[in-house]
Amino acid sequence: MPDLSPAALPSPITDSADLDPADWPGFRAGAHAALDLMLDHLQTIREQPVWRPTPSSVRAALRAPLPEQPQGLAAVVDQFDRLIRPYATGNLHPRFMGWVHGGGTPVGMVAEMLAGGLNANLGGRDHAPILVERQVIGWMAALFGLPQTAGGLLVTGTSIANLIGVLIARRAALGPTSRASGLGGTRLVAYTSAAAHGCIPRAMDMAGLGTAALRMIPADPAGRIALPALEAAIAADRAAGHRPFLLVGTAGTVDTGAIDDLGAMAALARREALWFHVDGAFGALAAFAPDLRPRLAGIERADSLAFDFHKWGQVPYDAGCILVRDPAHAEAAFAAPAAYLRREVRGLAGGAPWPCDFGPDLSRGFRALKVWFTLKTLGATALGRAIARSCSLAETLAARVDAEPELERMAPVALNIVCFRYRFATDSDARNATLVADLQEAGIAAPSTTVLDGRLAIRAALVNHRTREADIHTLVEAVLRLGRHSASG
Repeated sequence: MPDLSPAALPSPITDSADLDPADWPGFRAGAHAALDLMLDHLQTIREQPVWRPTPSSVRAALRAPLPEQPQGLAAVVDQFDRLIRPYATGNLHPRFMGWVHGGGTPVGMVAEMLAGGLNANLGGRDHAPILVERQVIGWMAALFGLPQTAGGLLVTGTSIANLIGVLIARRAALGPTSRASGLGGTRLVAYTSAAAHGCIPRAMDMAGLGTAALRMIPADPAGRIALPALEAAIAADRAAGHRPFLLVGTAGTVDTGAIDDLGAMAALARREALWFHVDGAFGALAAFAPDLRPRLAGIERADSLAFDFHKWGQVPYDAGCILVRDPAHAEAAFAAPAAYLRREVRGLAGGAPWPCDFGPDLSRGFRALKVWFTLKTLGATALGRAIARSCSLAETLAARVDAEPELERMAPVALNIVCFRYRFATDSDARNATLVADLQEAGIAAPSTTVLDGRLAIRAALVNHRTREADIHTLVEAVLRLGRHSASG
C-alpha cells in the first residue's frame, strides 16, 4: 500500500477564489456576536411581545433585489436583527398557544450550528452522521415498543411522514409490479377519523389514490374514531368491490388532542388485513411521560408511525419522523439503485442500505443531530416532565374556563389542547375571531381558532416548555377583558 499520508502528497494550492473568510479572526468575532444575539433573544423571550405584525417598511426591505456585491457578515446580522428577529412566528414565547408549535431550546440551536458546519448529506454512503440518525430511530422504536429491527427516517415533518406511510402501504397492498404499472385498476380505499389532520387526505391525493378513496369515519363524543361506523364502512366497501388497504389512527387530533382507541384499531386492522398507520404528530411523544404513556396503548402494534420532534420534542424546526415496523416494506417502496449511486462493500460507498432506499429524498440534511443533542443533553426524563406539565396546565386552563360564567368550554381535554370561547349574545363566531386577532396583535398571547360542531372556538395548544400557570391566567384575564369590552360595545 503506497504512503497516502498528507505529508507524502503534494501541497494543496491556495485558491483565493473560494468562499471561506479572508479574515478568519474577524469572521470568528462576528459569528460569536451572532450567537450571543440569539442567546440574548432566548434568555429574554418572556419580556418580549408574543408576536408583532410585520411593518410595511420591513416588508419593503425584504423585497429588495438580489445583492451583487458582498455586504459583510456584521451588516447582514444587523439586518437580521432589525428585519427578521422581531417579527418571527412567536412560538418561542411561553404564551404562544396557537396551532401546535414547539418552543425549541438553546441546545437545539447549538446542534443546528454544528450540523450546518458539517454540511453532511445523509442520503447515503458510510459516515457517522447516518449512524446518529440510526441511533435516534432505534431510540424511538424502543420508546414506542416497536421491534429492535424497526427502521425509519427523519423527514421535514409529519405531513411528509404520513405521505411516506401511505406510499409504503400502497406498495405492500399491490406488490412489486405496482411501481411500474401503477394501480392497475385496483380500487384501493383507506379509512381514518373525520377528526384526522388534513395531511391525510392530501397524502391520498399525492399518492395518486384520490381523496374520494379515503373514508372519513365520524368521531364519537370524545373525539375518537367511531369503531362501529368504521367496521360498517369496511364491510360496505368490500361488498361494493373496493379493496380496503389502509387504516390510519390518530394519537392527538389536531383540534382537541383526542387519541383514537389504537389497540382496537390495531386488532381490526389485523382481522381485515389492513396496513395500520398511526399519525402521532405531537401526541405520540406523550410516551416520554410515564403517566401519559398508557393512553397510547396499541401504538406498539402499528405497521408505521409518524410524529414530529419539533412539537412536544422541542427540537428546532424541522424534524419529523417515520418509523416502519418492517423496514423491508419501505425499501421495497422506495429503493431504486442507479449506477452513480453504486453501493460497495468497503470505502465511502459502503454502509448499504442507505437512507435514500427508505424514502423519497436523496439529498437529506443532518436533522438527527439536533434530536440527538436534545435527548442526550436534556434527557428523556426531563422531556417527559415537560410534556406532562403541559397537560397539567391544560387541566388548569379547563378548570379556569369552567369556573368563569362568561366562558364556555367546547370539547373534552384529552391531552394539552383546550377549546373554549367567550359567550357573546350575538355574532359569537365573528366576535371570538376578532378577539383572538386582538390578542395576537397586542402581543399578549397567541392562541389560534378552530371550528367544532359548526361553531368557532378559541384553541389553546399548550406545547411550549416555557409556559407556566401564570401564563394561563394571563390568557384568561385578557380574553375576559376583550370579551367584556366587545360585549359592551
